[in-house]
Amino acid sequence: MNRLCELIGTEYPIIQGGMAWVATAELAAGVSNAGGLGLIAAGGAPGEVVREQIKKCRTLTDKPFGVNVMLMSPFAEEVMQVIIEEKPAVVATGAGNPGKYMEALKAAGIKVMPVVASVAMAKRMEKQGADAVIAEGTEAGGHIGEITTMCLTPQIVDAVEIPVVCAGGIADVRGAVAAFALGADGIQVGTRFICSDECIAHENYKQAVIKAKDRDAVVTGRSTGAPVRALKNKLTREYQRLESENASFEEIEQLGVGGLRRAFQDGDVQMGSLMAGQSAAMVTKIEPCADIIKSYFEDIDAVLSGIRERI
Repeated sequence: MNRLCELIGTEYPIIQGGMAWVATAELAAGVSNAGGLGLIAAGGAPGEVVREQIKKCRTLTDKPFGVNVMLMSPFAEEVMQVIIEEKPAVVATGAGNPGKYMEALKAAGIKVMPVVASVAMAKRMEKQGADAVIAEGTEAGGHIGEITTMCLTPQIVDAVEIPVVCAGGIADVRGAVAAFALGADGIQVGTRFICSDECIAHENYKQAVIKAKDRDAVVTGRSTGAPVRALKNKLTREYQRLESENASFEEIEQLGVGGLRRAFQDGDVQMGSLMAGQSAAMVTKIEPCADIIKSYFEDIDAVLSGIRERI
């Protein structure tokens, strides 16, 4: 049995990305019901909102699911306490080091899977007791690192003994096969799940992903030290203008306030933050989570056969 599936209790070695606002209880349950691991994104929400999401997810699925915690959130401490009390199967973390929570999470029986963007961080997480790491390449949507998925994944696989989940730019079965060839035990998929039936994002957001072309997922915020990848629109162009004019950190940060809500809830495709990865250009339709997940694994033999014919 695949050791990631054994660790998290899923049918398929696939995890849904913890996309702020997008990854609600509905999406997490949809992915878990389809045999993957759904994640509720805590984002910048306070603890009780996250508790409500966990409770709601339990009414929608009896399968394992998790919560993604952005450690730079001002509510990270209370969110972690809620998670320890509610005991979802997994906690994935990003934007920081979850070391100080590790002992309490593991004592509660929760599997800990930090998102890492470097070999050094992966090794540190393993030493601190992480059950697995999610190696996320710069192709991903949202907050990103600098190393590409293809270069980052095998280096982390070689550096740690715990399971490695490959993330960033995996849009179909070909990406899945590549991830496993690089030594990963599983894959994390974000952007494609935006265009799932179960995702409650505004239809405009979904259509923006479907209409995206190969160069539409751009990065802003490098000057602030917190780069973010999103689909280009009026908002990203304004970001780029401010950065080119060396605007203050505060001015740049203020521009993004409420951006995700505008995209997800209001369907504002001009001033909303349409976070999505470079794989957006490969997403062509809205479909159920079950169909999305199956598509990553059903045609593996055909892909491998094609590889053999070409080498």
